[in-house]
Amino acid sequence: MPRTGGAYLAIYEKLRKQITEGTFPYGTRFPSKRTTAEENGVSVITAEHAYAILVEEGYLISRQRSGYFVAYRENDLMPVTQIKRAQVASSLTGDDTSLPFPQYARAVRRVLNTYGERLLMLSPGEGTQELREAIASYLAVSRNLHVTSSQIIIGSGAEYLYSLIVQLLGRNKSYAVEDPSYEKISRTYALQGVTIDRLAMGADGILTVCLENTAAQVLHVTPFHSYPSGITASASKRREYVRWAENHNAYLIEDDYDSALSCSSKAEDTLFSLDTHHRVIYLNTFSKTVAGSIRVGYMVLPEDLMCQYQTKLGFMSCTVPVFEQLLLTDLLTSGEYVRHINRVRRKRRSSPDPLPDTEKG
Repeated sequence: MPRTGGAYLAIYEKLRKQITEGTFPYGTRFPSKRTTAEENGVSVITAEHAYAILVEEGYLISRQRSGYFVAYRENDLMPVTQIKRAQVASSLTGDDTSLPFPQYARAVRRVLNTYGERLLMLSPGEGTQELREAIASYLAVSRNLHVTSSQIIIGSGAEYLYSLIVQLLGRNKSYAVEDPSYEKISRTYALQGVTIDRLAMGADGILTVCLENTAAQVLHVTPFHSYPSGITASASKRREYVRWAENHNAYLIEDDYDSALSCSSKAEDTLFSLDTHHRVIYLNTFSKTVAGSIRVGYMVLPEDLMCQYQTKLGFMSCTVPVFEQLLLTDLLTSGEYVRHINRVRRKRRSSPDPLPDTEKG
């Protein structure tokens, strides 16, 4: 059944604020959907949609015949010793999250016809203005992440951007990663000569006790579908990460590689959007959603770090050819990319068995 305009989102945001501000403490029974509908002058169906998102994001839990209860809490000190691992497939071909070849080929022809000899020009160091603007517009709509194109850096894949971050923040810092985590994260950091601290995962993210005890000054997390565990950080855990960075004057690297393919009706909040102290670096790639051969990633820097980047690394050349950048620009601005993402998400929702997690790009 279609949702009524943006009313359910307004209700969702109001209720989420009440939960996070402590109006409804952890474990308390939440007002019924009918009560919320009457108080806000909306239909029960609209309230139901808002409640569904709060459950999806971990703010509420639903108990049969008992109603809804608040699941959000400021700190979770209960260690979890057992992690349910997702079934992982490591196929290099036949990945139906990739853009179908006919759409890819049409975009290639459009780019060749539109830009001609400009494709042979050298890219600006941070990436072409067209792609950075297209990414900024896409993030605003898809992730509620409002940044300027000047905060975006284009690079040739995730591993390259990891190395760039170390050069920006410094090798004298200790870097913490999830345990388990995508192997290339720690291997790339080790190659850069930094100290690595591995923090054990619980059912909803890094265990609080591990987070409190680490001396790391930089924390690399994948809040949505951490690989290979498949764990998605809860709403409480995401805010805990942000508080940790603020309290320790540390930086968070938010690796959001798989979020575009979420089956959720509303994407989880990014750490970047929750951060008010400019301590989060947001990172994503197109390798999983377009094609594994497209080694293009991007990171979003807080404005003060962007100034630091220009001072330290502004002289570096962009490692992505102009052709690939303008190809991605076309896919984003034409709507082809969003239509592809929506097709994959619809297929995942209708599949009786969720598509397996695959290795990130």
